[in-house]
Amino acid sequence: MIDLPPVARALDELHIPYRLFVHSGPVHLLEQAARERQQLSDQVIRSIVFRLGKDEFLMVLIAGDRQIAWPALRRYLGQSRLTMATEDEVRRVTGYERGAVAPLGLPRPMRILVDESVFTHEEISLGSGARGTAVIMTSSDLRRALGSVEIIDLAGFHDPA
Repeated sequence: MIDLPPVARALDELHIPYRLFVHSGPVHLLEQAARERQQLSDQVIRSIVFRLGKDEFLMVLIAGDRQIAWPALRRYLGQSRLTMATEDEVRRVTGYERGAVAPLGLPRPMRILVDESVFTHEEISLGSGARGTAVIMTSSDLRRALGSVEIIDLAGFHDPA
């Protein structure tokens, strides 16, 4: 019996369907991950952790290689400065290594912003909490699993709600 990664356990608890994908070797590029999962790059959801202040963190979900507009993100958050969390900080606040970070199965609640691009495709994939393994699921099931998160356009700035 395989030990399920943390995100799979969290999805099981929520009764949300998914499938696990195990890469045959190390993954170095987003495009490689997408190709091996037989997906487009923008079906791979990145989970990026930002430090807003001392011991204050935020996770941003965005599709593929889409870029976050930092000025728009700072304006939305009302912050003049923000930085990406260091590798040690990411591990400490999520319990996950970079490349396996996901918004589910976290040790404690964290504010999560989701770019609209995450919901463009019916099928998406994201980190499982274990390197080399991804969770593949529908974007509508991800939305359900996330519960009440802030969904915005991080490339510009407007609230679609």
